[in-house]
Amino acid sequence: MKEQFYTYIQQLQDTITSKLEEIDGGVKFQEDLWKRKEGGGGRTRVIENGNIFEKGGVNISKVFGELPEVLRKQFGVESGNFFACGLSLVIHPKNPFVPTVHANWRYFEMYDEKGNIVTQWFGGGQDLTPYYLFEEDATHFHQICKEACDKHDQDFYPKYKETCDNYFWNAHRNEARGIGGLFFDYLKKTEKFSMQDRYDFVTEVGDSFLNSYVPIVEKRKDLVYNQEHKDWQEVRRGRYVEFNLVHDRGTLFGLKTNGRIESILMSLPPTVQWKYNHHPEEGSEESKLLKVLAKPKNWV
Repeated sequence: MKEQFYTYIQQLQDTITSKLEEIDGGVKFQEDLWKRKEGGGGRTRVIENGNIFEKGGVNISKVFGELPEVLRKQFGVESGNFFACGLSLVIHPKNPFVPTVHANWRYFEMYDEKGNIVTQWFGGGQDLTPYYLFEEDATHFHQICKEACDKHDQDFYPKYKETCDNYFWNAHRNEARGIGGLFFDYLKKTEKFSMQDRYDFVTEVGDSFLNSYVPIVEKRKDLVYNQEHKDWQEVRRGRYVEFNLVHDRGTLFGLKTNGRIESILMSLPPTVQWKYNHHPEEGSEESKLLKVLAKPKNWV
């Protein structure tokens, strides 16, 4: 399973970066190969200062070896080895009317002292973070997520949407990071689902990603914007940074397990503002977004 999934994310990285380069039409992803001294490594691809994408990264990694202390405590074991691989992406567009998007799909195995698999699971998801709310964009993104889920189980979309809404919540701000999507973790073998079933579902979601995001980019990338729109985008990007550094499990996992710092922090936007006690004008397009972020909404 680990080889099957790693091969998949290698191919998916190629597919996604090629399509985004085609849309941008200006710059290419820069590739950076790296190794982890404890075992494994990755292939980081970053795009910067493009026509459409101000900054973005589409990374894959495969790491293995002895369980770090933080994971030994989490799983309640004294020792053990692990394998983890995944694809993680964040795209920050230049135009404030184009939303930021985040996605990741990952696989984990843990072994006993004889090398037998003790536990294994898949995780991942994708979510959309608009700066200006176009309801048809939110509906489109969620519709594609729902279609991918419904091919495997009718219960998946409402369950994983709710998990996403709960997870991408800036508790210290009492607001959502964005308009959600899907989030799932610890998808293990059950009586109903084999690990191959789990693989088929996760790859279905991964394959649907471009269709969920690209039409929105195409529709909004040429809209005219001004400095006020850009300022608001950068204020909202600040909330994105806060979530990633305070709450995000993936970021914290990387920081606590001697992960590669450049790859971990590639998710952060290039320019950000923090304005003291900033509140948009009542009735403005900016305030319209905040009302939606105050309480999760059913989009489909």
